[in-house]
Amino acid sequence: MTIGMLHPGAMGASIGAVLRQKGVDTRWVDADRSPDSRRRAEDADLTAVESIDELAATCDVIISVCPPAAALAVAGAVAECGYDGCFLDANAVAPATARQIGDVVAAGGASTVDGGIVGPPVAHKGLTVLYLSGDPADTATIETLFADTALDSYIAGTEPGAASAVKMSFAAWSKGTSALLLAIRALAETEGVIDGLEHAWSVLTPDLIERAPATARATAPKAWRFVGEMGEIAASFEAAGLPGGFHRAAADVYAAMADLRDVDGAELGDVIARLTAG
Repeated sequence: MTIGMLHPGAMGASIGAVLRQKGVDTRWVDADRSPDSRRRAEDADLTAVESIDELAATCDVIISVCPPAAALAVAGAVAECGYDGCFLDANAVAPATARQIGDVVAAGGASTVDGGIVGPPVAHKGLTVLYLSGDPADTATIETLFADTALDSYIAGTEPGAASAVKMSFAAWSKGTSALLLAIRALAETEGVIDGLEHAWSVLTPDLIERAPATARATAPKAWRFVGEMGEIAASFEAAGLPGGFHRAAADVYAAMADLRDVDGAELGDVIARLTAG
């Protein structure tokens, strides 16, 4: 099989790398991409092609891993090429968005597998899972593709959007609580009660003392990506008749941190300064 990757950010490049390690011909479109994208693709040993049209004409499966806000546009670009293979939408989007993407791709002639990735960029087996849903024949194709690689797969169901619902539910906790923790720390800073808060944490939840700076370091470089994801999670909650306001507030937290994009080793103080600037 020949696989197309749109577009190799940290996660997409890691997925491409595990396919290349398996010997799978994996390609990407290098037109108008950043030097960082080109470096990641080169490190992953991906083959560059000039356009999405060329990718669509030569690939059996196209995998989309991009910022949530771009997911629908990427699917539309693939559909416009008349692509008739299998499109794996592995983006952090709401179930309703995943179904919309499926409709767009189907209009171009392709089948769609809904995917949701939980865990860090793929490095070691047992840390990252690709959840899949859709037609059993198509999900079986994707399962086979990643068999014997470091990326685990799990069939979440046959309904379009089921895999995205798993992703939204998981990220609602993992990234939502990270935003809440940072906002709480910023509140204590603003009120001048850091010592009191840390004393309370030390008595009842001592792990939060170290978790706050660790969360700042881990989320700061990626906060700009999380803004759209929090919006998709909020939409998921609201579509289910649940309050979405918490995750819309989490989007505001991450938006305030967006200028720390790609900053390695950001300190808690850097994050707090941005959250309290307004």
